[in-house]
Amino acid sequence: MLKKFQFSLQKLKDYREQELDRQKNTLALLQADLRRIEEARQDLIDKVAQQGEQLERVYRIGSTASEIAMRKRYIVTLQQEVHIKEQQAIEKRAEIEAQLAVVVEATKDVRTLEKLEEKQLEEYMHAEAKENEKFIEEFVGGQAARAVNNAV
Repeated sequence: MLKKFQFSLQKLKDYREQELDRQKNTLALLQADLRRIEEARQDLIDKVAQQGEQLERVYRIGSTASEIAMRKRYIVTLQQEVHIKEQQAIEKRAEIEAQLAVVVEATKDVRTLEKLEEKQLEEYMHAEAKENEKFIEEFVGGQAARAVNNAV
């Protein structure tokens, strides 16, 4: 009788699966970072629009040159922050692309080991079937021999 099936590279497969999970988690964190950056960028864009509207009102009602200049500087500062967030988003997207490539490779590694395990299991099942056939032949052959001995 064959011993129970055991994949010869199970420890490696387990390690690769854990590594794949770690890489997927890293990817998820990077994607969450990107969402936060994009939300902050949108908040800044909304603030620029709001400050622009306030500046228009100040123009219409009249105000001091220093107040208008101060409001314009604030809007420019907000626009610079929007630009910084855009750059951060571009960099984060590049990190995500790189991490996605790592995840794809880790997935390929796991799939390769899964296919190898399937092949080993198939070979095991084939060997088990042959052994069962042999056992049945020996059993039937033994019964036939006993029947001949008992008849004599």
